[in-house]
Amino acid sequence: MGTALESREAQVTEVLERLHAEFPDTTISLNFSTRLELLVAVVLSAQCTDERVNEVTADLFEKYESAEDYAQASEEQLAEDIYGITFHNNKGGYLKGIGEILLKEHDGEVPDTMAELTDLPGVGRKTANVVLQHGHDVVEGVVVDTHVQRITRRLGITEEKRPEAIESDLMDVVPEEEWQEFTHLMISHGRGDCDARNPNCEGCVLEDICPSSKVDNDTDLATGETW
Repeated sequence: MGTALESREAQVTEVLERLHAEFPDTTISLNFSTRLELLVAVVLSAQCTDERVNEVTADLFEKYESAEDYAQASEEQLAEDIYGITFHNNKGGYLKGIGEILLKEHDGEVPDTMAELTDLPGVGRKTANVVLQHGHDVVEGVVVDTHVQRITRRLGITEEKRPEAIESDLMDVVPEEEWQEFTHLMISHGRGDCDARNPNCEGCVLEDICPSSKVDNDTDLATGETW
């Protein structure tokens, strides 16, 4: 009988194989053309849909092209320009603060280390990971968003609940060369069959290996609730 780690590794291998086949072209869904645009978009995406962020940044990125533009704008003006984004007032303050720090400490450029990125307002490890991966081609970890949290727990890959603990757990069982793709696959699957409230287990390519499947079980491992 294999160890618990070996069992989780085998589960990850099967999940990756099936989801790669299901979503061969999955990638980040935020629109951006520079590292600064990527950073801003990811900060705005916290607790907000990527679709809504893309709608707002289409105009925002035409008005604000540099760190100096954000630094010189007022928080009120920035909040108005991102109206419709969740917590737009708070995020307006984040954008101004980001602009100021980039100008003061990084010559207006987006830094390329986890420590420097997480020192910026509104930037946690998840946001920093996205910026590093898609802006600098640096993969230091696994981006853990709500889809990754939910699906990895449903699949029995982790029992952790905090994003930081989930990331650490995933880095032990997901091959390093798959860290970036793993997140995209989880997001695509979460937006498809594995919905938070009403997953389509019968049509899911992972149904037969999912311990939370509604077909044969009645408990959601992500929440502990019965279906």
